[in-house]
Amino acid sequence: MVEVVGIRFKNTGKIYYFAPNGIEFSKGEFAIVETVRGVEIGEISLDNRNVPEEMVMPPLKPVLRKATEKDIKKREEIDKKEKQAFNICNEKIAYHKLDMRLVDVEYTFDESKILFYFSADGRVDFRELVKTLAGVFKTRIELRQIGVRDEAKMLGGIGVCGRVVCCNSFLGDFQPVSIKMAKEQGLSLNPVKISGTCGRLMCCLKYEQSTYEELLRFVPRVEAVVRTNDGQKGTVIESNVLAGLVKVRIDTDEGSVVSIYDAKDLTVIKHGTTKISDEELKDLKNLE
Repeated sequence: MVEVVGIRFKNTGKIYYFAPNGIEFSKGEFAIVETVRGVEIGEISLDNRNVPEEMVMPPLKPVLRKATEKDIKKREEIDKKEKQAFNICNEKIAYHKLDMRLVDVEYTFDESKILFYFSADGRVDFRELVKTLAGVFKTRIELRQIGVRDEAKMLGGIGVCGRVVCCNSFLGDFQPVSIKMAKEQGLSLNPVKISGTCGRLMCCLKYEQSTYEELLRFVPRVEAVVRTNDGQKGTVIESNVLAGLVKVRIDTDEGSVVSIYDAKDLTVIKHGTTKISDEELKDLKNLE
């Protein structure tokens, strides 16, 4: 076990572990730490605790010290500088006629570097822009292109549920989301209905996936071959996973009969699989 504190640098950013260096912290306090980007101030999200060593990514850097009132005041001043830098950078982007959208600006706490986050549809040659910004701010400049998911996380917005998007309100990390999840959950594969404000698959598809995977152990999938409790053999053509009900087509000499059965009353002879047609993939290939 190793003692750590969890520090977050953004309201909804990832929590990073640091060695408390003999200092007792409480949640909500601020600390000064050194990161790969330089000296930073962060908020304590997890107070002192012991965690298994395998949960810590080496090397575990120590906290430099607790943040003082002067440090917190400086952070407020940096916030104002970031807003000014955002406006200046937008002016320079327009001057250089670059096809890019500025999303956010971050100063390191020691003001040794400024990071400009932007999104663009393709690659952007921003070398001249970097030179211009370096001449204005007289410090190191870094431009970092981000994807649409990160852009949504930084900017925020309202999801189709009417709440602030998850990535901007509480999610620390993005979880992989796939078309297969939407298919297994019986959702319409209409891109408009399963994509978020970022234009990618909604992160909330991940929330219930483990429940569906557990239920699908007992509920036959579409195209599974089953035997009913009255001894008839049929093919599953539709399933309601949450209700545990499946629609089975039974072929007879007189024709086909479709009936609804409780999954508990069926014996699987051949398992079905979650298939996505080429036509469905054509419209959904850019959502993942």
